[in-house]
Amino acid sequence: MKLSSLLNQRRVLLQQAQLANLAFAYDRLSDFAGRIERGGLSGEVRLQHPVLEGERYWSSLTALEGNQSVIEEHFTDEDITDLADIVAFSSGKFELDINFRLEELAGRFLHPLRLHLKRAGVECDDAGTPSDDSSLNGQSGQARIDEKN
Repeated sequence: MKLSSLLNQRRVLLQQAQLANLAFAYDRLSDFAGRIERGGLSGEVRLQHPVLEGERYWSSLTALEGNQSVIEEHFTDEDITDLADIVAFSSGKFELDINFRLEELAGRFLHPLRLHLKRAGVECDDAGTPSDDSSLNGQSGQARIDEKN
């Protein structure tokens, strides 16, 4: 392949890479929203990126209501890192420190990604994603973080 040919394709390749990243973010957030719904998790949490100067060397998801142990039962450290990176990517906030309610994850972060993908002509496979139903607003059958189902 010639360099000039590759440079001519650059714009299209960048658009495709952006869409692929959005699709990956949507897929992972769908998984997280499904876990939250199936686990009946709710309550306010704080999601943060690492701050090396502050001696926090990894991303964290902290329960502000309820028990932290319930978060730890449902999400691995790698999951939390992925969640923080995806939320930062989709919101454009690269020094992430955000509070939100777990039951609002789908409406707050997943739904906007879906709309963006649909506007770009991407069909979202939603068959198994009831948490993306904005009419429920993530409220059906949910327990607080400190309750186990």
